[in-house]
Amino acid sequence: MAAPAVPPVLRAEDVTVRFTGRDATVNAVNGVSFALDPGEVLCILGESGSGKSVTLRALMRLLPARRTELSGRIELAGQDVMAMSHRALADLRGTEVGMIFQEPMVAFDPVYTVGRQITETIIRHEGTSREEARRRAIDLLDRVRIPSPERRLRAYPHELSGGMRQRAMIALALCCNPSLLLADEPTTALDATVQIQILLLLRELQRELGMAVIFVTHDVGVAVEIADRIAVMYGGKFMETGPVREIMRNPRHPYTQGLLSSTVHGSLRGKTLEAIPGSPPDMTRLPPGCAFAPRCRFAEPGCETPPAATQLTPQHMVRCIRAA
Repeated sequence: MAAPAVPPVLRAEDVTVRFTGRDATVNAVNGVSFALDPGEVLCILGESGSGKSVTLRALMRLLPARRTELSGRIELAGQDVMAMSHRALADLRGTEVGMIFQEPMVAFDPVYTVGRQITETIIRHEGTSREEARRRAIDLLDRVRIPSPERRLRAYPHELSGGMRQRAMIALALCCNPSLLLADEPTTALDATVQIQILLLLRELQRELGMAVIFVTHDVGVAVEIADRIAVMYGGKFMETGPVREIMRNPRHPYTQGLLSSTVHGSLRGKTLEAIPGSPPDMTRLPPGCAFAPRCRFAEPGCETPPAATQLTPQHMVRCIRAA
């Protein structure tokens, strides 16, 4: 008898985000749908302003409620996130899902020590004693390879280097053993050597703990290093999704091809780097049809109609009339 199918950790259906203002409405995310399996690493790849970080925050309803219109369906571990009360959401965040923010100096409270913030999180969600929470905090700092963890536990965020703060942020995100980790460009502000160390650490911890991960980045090299599956995002939509190997070897959307062609690597020495012409779209005035058409060298009259999602294989999807 075949083993029963394991349900996805996360399922998002037609997630849409609008930011309403006095003068304009920003169409930040425009109908994103996907599922994430246990232990899978999904990388959302795209230029700044494509809707990547907004998508990540929408999954946990971390967007400002007063000026945000959020619709669609989001299920995490079988629970309807859209229907949750604020208290239920607070319980969910940190237990079922952890988040690593782009800039840990903003994520950490500067007036409390790193150790206090980690231990208070453990006590809040798991009800352990302070001594047990402290012991676990030390173990976490050691696991993310922070030297002298007992001493660093007493440090304030500003007393740590950028790399150490990011490691401490990872420890905070993992302190309650979440089944899903959201990582919002966690290596952007770090130099190249530290960036590689953090990526290797995240991948090692993900495999060790069996977590599902959604990793947001604009760096193709980072995506290749950490992802199992890639979702290429533009104009608030997933333009192409598929296994990392297939996307790298056989990109079908012109935007994906442009991203890969404009990436610097050793074989380009002495050659002119190809760049995607133009600029990302104004999200308050998205063009009709395909959002990438104004920058696409293959654009044709049919691109004025929104392209449907075409399944090239069960795992590989692309939104482009040329792929149909």
